[in-house]
Amino acid sequence: MLPLYPEIKPYARHTVEVGDKVKFQLYVDESGTPEGIPVLFVHSGPGSGCEFDSRCFFNPEKYRIILFDQRGAGRSSPHSELLENNTDALVGDMETIRDFLKIEKWMLFGGGFGSMLSLVYAEAHPERVLSLVLRSIFLGTSEEISWMYQDGVSRFYPDHWEDFLAPIAEEDRHDLMGAYQARMSGSNELVRMAAAKAWSRWEADCSTLHPNLRLIKHLTDPHRALSRTRIGLHYFANNCFIADDHILSNIASIANIPGIIVHGRFDMLCPLSTAFALHKGWPISQMFIVREAGHSATEPAIIDALIRATRDMSLRFESDFNV
Repeated sequence: MLPLYPEIKPYARHTVEVGDKVKFQLYVDESGTPEGIPVLFVHSGPGSGCEFDSRCFFNPEKYRIILFDQRGAGRSSPHSELLENNTDALVGDMETIRDFLKIEKWMLFGGGFGSMLSLVYAEAHPERVLSLVLRSIFLGTSEEISWMYQDGVSRFYPDHWEDFLAPIAEEDRHDLMGAYQARMSGSNELVRMAAAKAWSRWEADCSTLHPNLRLIKHLTDPHRALSRTRIGLHYFANNCFIADDHILSNIASIANIPGIIVHGRFDMLCPLSTAFALHKGWPISQMFIVREAGHSATEPAIIDALIRATRDMSLRFESDFNV
């Protein structure tokens, strides 16, 4: 199997100011080759920020690799801010970054919530997108959200589900997102942190076929867990601020944009049927079902498929960028 590319440091870091009522400072960095194929890494979450290996899916000799932490996440500030934090705003931020970096067209690379955000951006700005590489497809529907956080994944991980339920009183479990929101908005810091760690641990435990202690530690880091939970609840309680059919009903706008879909056969958080529906509606796309994988981009078989996908895209566009 193909491994990740070696870790590299950015050659440039930027702060991009966005927002109206709230002045967000977005963290943006660039690595790889300045003249290379521009690719925007659209992180999952929402609220996660970029991760320890986000730059490592791309050949640095072929790509101009651009990372950004979304509003309220990671190294962007203010941390965990919800005001003016919605899908339209994030799409606008991506356009602001593209304009700031003077990029005409770029490739988008996103997984989970990042796949949804990449698709919404591409449908809004198809003229700005070279191609898409998408992992663990999530379309932001109420059905998908309920599957993850109310009734669905719980049937496959009843042991971890007990831990997810633990911070919530029995009488409040009919509406887990509402109950978690109540705890996250309270004044008791210990209650907030317990809820944030349980929320983040639930996803970490269900993301991989085999336990991944590094991923668990990463997602349950207090700073990251707070933003993941607070911002995640904000988006999921509002159905990601899009209509359930938004992406599939607008899919014709990206009909001519090449794409590669990578999805684990045993992805419990984002069922394969969602990726299959996207692929059927987007015939130009290629779909790779990874037999020995679940949801996470940390799994070796998913890494292999994503490295092959970015390699294929570089072969497709390298002559346009002389790399």
